Amino acid sequence: MQGCATVRTLDAAKADAPVVYAGTRLDWYALNGGCCPLERFGTEALRYPGLDLPGSALLDTLLLPFSLAAALGVSLGVSGGL
Repeated sequence: MQGCATVRTLDAAKADAPVVYAGTRLDWYALNGGCCPLERFGTEALRYPGLDLPGSALLDTLLLPFSLAAALGVSLGVSGGL
């Protein structure tokens, strides 16, 4: 599976999955031999998490205000799509 771990965790929509730094955490989990990323994060880990880790850390940092708001249950009234 290819892509960015951060984007994949945003699309996972798993109720009890981590939100803050989720992509970075998924990569770190996979690097440390985590057994069940689908159950924990709602998506499978990337094939090469070490290559994705810096990009996911950057994107997670840029999205931090939104992920903190989501984790705190604050509705920002933001919607996506065309």
